[in-house]
Amino acid sequence: MCTAEPARNLVFYCRVGVSEFPNAPLPIGAARLRRCCYVRTVHDYLLLDVFAENRLAGNQLAVVLDAGSLTGEHMQAIAREFNFSETSFVCSAIPEPGEYPVRIFTPTAELPFAGHPTLGTAWAIRSLSSEKPPRVVLKLGVGSVPVEFDTVTDSVPVESDTVTDSEIAWMRSPTPVLGEKRDPAGVAELLGLQPADLDSRFSVQEASVGISFLMVPLVGLSALRRARLETAAPLAAGRVGVLLFCPEGHESTQEISARLFFEAGGMREDPATGSANACLALYLSQHRYLGSADVDARVGQGYEMARASTLHLRVKSEGENALVSVGGRVQLFAKGQFQ
Repeated sequence: MCTAEPARNLVFYCRVGVSEFPNAPLPIGAARLRRCCYVRTVHDYLLLDVFAENRLAGNQLAVVLDAGSLTGEHMQAIAREFNFSETSFVCSAIPEPGEYPVRIFTPTAELPFAGHPTLGTAWAIRSLSSEKPPRVVLKLGVGSVPVEFDTVTDSVPVESDTVTDSEIAWMRSPTPVLGEKRDPAGVAELLGLQPADLDSRFSVQEASVGISFLMVPLVGLSALRRARLETAAPLAAGRVGVLLFCPEGHESTQEISARLFFEAGGMREDPATGSANACLALYLSQHRYLGSADVDARVGQGYEMARASTLHLRVKSEGENALVSVGGRVQLFAKGQFQ
């Protein structure tokens, strides 16, 4: 152990002299510290609640800032340590050019795209900017994904121990693609449901937005609450997860409710899934689920997990093309650092 200078100099040198102000003059004794101490880089991170009308709801996200010095192996280990459904890493504090390179990891694998990390990371970058730009572009594995911010006036009531951000972040999704249809009876059995619990008016269908999901329409909230998936293997082979949805809301402001099951070191449920809901938005449009090819709807997810989430879906049809956007509020829960 280095004893050349007091411990406080070591802390200052490690955390401020090197990490936050690398070009600043070194503290007294830093030259001797450099020779005899191993200095670790300190990384700041934010813990966010995404697609959350209030704090302590929605989908949890850890955003690691200025992570360019981390290897992919390090990022995977850190994501496993946080153990959220996803952790994002901002690889440069300066856009290159005009885009922030970002990598997204589950506890077990890297993803080319995921919805709530995209919204949450863009929100984090914007919140740390003095200019508060109305648009932040992320460079992800699927390409460039823009996120825009709208200030709205229809803020929901909040409880005394919560903090609500009235801005809605809108992600312009990569264009989803609908794929093959599946046998509804077999899917119902794997979900612990009866065939009558599936909505026969619509198809059980594959959908992809860089990552793939299975869309499963149900008749109502009762079936949605009873659904169970012990293992995703028969349904989620080659897919990230299985999205169940029905035309009833948990809240009066919601048109649809949904649940997402996925495999990540065991069967898990996600409280809010932007990528799957982007696929759902296109599904709603192409099947005229709400009566029109244009979609403007709110989806409730995560209620069965006590992580109430609201996702805003928009689809604007332009001939054979469809512009898909997914939006939601982001709440800051905590800030921290690790070495």
